[in-house]
Amino acid sequence: MDLRKRLLQTLGALLGGLLVVALAINLYSLRSDISTETAASARLAHLLGAVAALDPALPAAAAEAQLRALAADAALRHLNIAFDAAALPAPEHGGLAGLLAPTASAAVEHVVLGTRTLHIAPNPASEIDERLGDSVRLLITLLLFSGATLLLAWWSAHRALSPVRELEAGLKRLADGDADPALPAFRLHEFRRVAGAIEALAAALKASRAARRDLAHQLIRVQEEERRTLARDLHDEMGQTLTALNVTAAHLERHAGQLSPLKVAACAGELRRDLRQGGSQLRQMLKSLRPHGLDAGGLGGALRELVDAWQARSTGIHFHLHLPGELPALSDEAALALYRVVQEALTNVVRHSGARFCAVGLVAVDGEIRAEIVDDGCGLPDSVRPGRGGLLGMAERLEMVGGRWLASNEKTGGLRLCAVLPLAVPG
Repeated sequence: MDLRKRLLQTLGALLGGLLVVALAINLYSLRSDISTETAASARLAHLLGAVAALDPALPAAAAEAQLRALAADAALRHLNIAFDAAALPAPEHGGLAGLLAPTASAAVEHVVLGTRTLHIAPNPASEIDERLGDSVRLLITLLLFSGATLLLAWWSAHRALSPVRELEAGLKRLADGDADPALPAFRLHEFRRVAGAIEALAAALKASRAARRDLAHQLIRVQEEERRTLARDLHDEMGQTLTALNVTAAHLERHAGQLSPLKVAACAGELRRDLRQGGSQLRQMLKSLRPHGLDAGGLGGALRELVDAWQARSTGIHFHLHLPGELPALSDEAALALYRVVQEALTNVVRHSGARFCAVGLVAVDGEIRAEIVDDGCGLPDSVRPGRGGLLGMAERLEMVGGRWLASNEKTGGLRLCAVLPLAVPG
């Protein structure tokens, strides 16, 4: 049900009920007024008949006393009756009576009954009392009506907005790390839509947290693999070189006094050769840790060396690199991020794609630099989500420098990976 319809139905039902109550009160008041008016008219007719039947020979004072007694017993409404005009109450010119009935004194009627004249004047005080009573009843009805409306509006809003507290509690559970917001089923479709959005957000957060856990595990595995590789290279290559240097130096130490100058020169040559080899091995290791030249803006040269290194290996893949004539300036962080993305992409091509050809290209357009790695391999399997594993690592690295990435399978087979970075602002 729509929230607006529900509120309108509730308030409409209340207003209808209160209108029925107000109508019943007015009908009851009208019935009471009609009964009172009818009784007063009958009493007036009886009074007039009694006055007409008075003995004409009665003295004026006695006739006036009997008339007062008859008027008191009749309980007339809206009228004052007397044989002597001076005995009529003086009209009120001030206060509420003077304000509501300013012309009451001009409506005195004189009725001749035999030898006497009956003076009849309006009495607005009784009508004012009746109207004041009706006004008080109406005011009480309005007060009850207003109070009931406010109470119902508060109750309706409280009940209609109670799902908001459930939604708030669900969001708090998500913020506290729960995977499920545990939202109830809502009757109003507005809250059902909000609950659906929160549940979709919870699913996205759950997937994101799982992806980040996988990325953390992969980073640890990659770190350990790099350490094992570095330890193996140091042991196999640098260790052998250092052993050869140690052997030559020990030979010189033991036979320094017996060796001829030619033997010493030969040993020195072996030392220089082993030192050059060790330096070359060290440069290769450092290059794998951080390519030389990136800090100086040599991204193109570093990528060329990377592609040439993969081409020199027996991978069965033909690599091709396309670079523009002049690469735009990039920050050191952006250049390193782009290099690492290309490095990870080429590693994935060799390990997982089964490709025979791989092309790497860089192009600067619209204030951005784009790196595309395209292969003719098996592409990205449907079971592998782009937001996990090495692809997530690439995305995280690019996001750190304001970049983004796209991965899509080619129609003819293979995978196209595009990394986009904003160009460095001059100065």
